Amino acid sequence: MAKKFAELQARMTPQARAEAEQLLEQHLKEMPLHELRKAQQLSQESLAKILNINQAAVSKMERRTDMYISTLRDYIRAMGGELEIIATFPDGQVKIENFAC
Repeated sequence: MAKKFAELQARMTPQARAEAEQLLEQHLKEMPLHELRKAQQLSQESLAKILNINQAAVSKMERRTDMYISTLRDYIRAMGGELEIIATFPDGQVKIENFAC
């Protein structure tokens, strides 16, 4: 018999709950494009309309491992966000301004 999530969660130790919460936060900060689109409650079709491309092009874009920064910027803006490029070094981070529009 299936158990309700609330029941399982209630049986978790405080440490296990904290670890689960930390894992959730990490996943919300790091996700592939298709999951980001879904988190914004957008379909490929609706995003394609905003970008003036077809749904297949959105699907192809989400599967790419390499793309132009301008393409990625347009994709993010179509969801209502802004793209920032951050270089991370052992001694800190630097926001790269060359690609800002």
